[in-house]
Amino acid sequence: MTETDTGAATAAGDDWQAWQESWDRQQEWYMPDREDRFRIMLDMVEAFVGPDPRVLDLACGTGSITARLLDRFPEATSTGVDLDPALLTIARGTFAGDERVTLVEADLKDPDWPARLPYDTYDAVLTATALHWLRRETLEVLYGQVARLVRYGGVFMNADHMVDDGTPRINAVEAAYSRARRDRALRQGALDWAEWWNLAAKDPVLAEPTARRFEIYGAHADGEMLSPAWHGRTLRERGFAEVRPVWCSPSDTLLLALK
Repeated sequence: MTETDTGAATAAGDDWQAWQESWDRQQEWYMPDREDRFRIMLDMVEAFVGPDPRVLDLACGTGSITARLLDRFPEATSTGVDLDPALLTIARGTFAGDERVTLVEADLKDPDWPARLPYDTYDAVLTATALHWLRRETLEVLYGQVARLVRYGGVFMNADHMVDDGTPRINAVEAAYSRARRDRALRQGALDWAEWWNLAAKDPVLAEPTARRFEIYGAHADGEMLSPAWHGRTLRERGFAEVRPVWCSPSDTLLLALK
């Protein structure tokens, strides 16, 4: 690497695999279909740009997309970019010594963040469950930057919470069902987002970067959950030729934008 359930309870210190697994379990508490979206995302990467792509893992966190990318496509390369010190610490530990991976610490709200990347263009830019932390004005700018980073014929994919305001009854029923499912999982010992971060804050290796993380973001960023239609329209306006969902659940959508 170059630099420019209950599972979380077992993660400690620099056991990076345990931290990765605990992050996965925590995320799956919210999204039991999380692996489905990753599978479809990588299917589309292979379909559009082949099995050895140059990928930008946008708002990479611990490197969940990068890990699955390299497991499926050993000849791929990945640039992960994020601002979160704690999640980047886990990513650095996970991919230490892997020359296929470059990790970049950068703020996506900084207009100059693309200048920190090692390449001018990518075959695919991928992101999941991250951009709802941003407000629409920031996303509009970011989508224009992403469009310039994706080569002609390349793809951008965003798997995230996308709320359709035109279906309030469906939204309410789905939200109630999901809350009940998560409550059952908590009673059976699952860890939610807040408890995962409590464990990280107490860990001797992650305590300091976790403190810095909360200095940057606070309890939660002030983002927006916008509709798939808004995302699709904005991506077209910012330079993509075609945009459509390639996977969806009642609450989330994986949008594919073709340059």
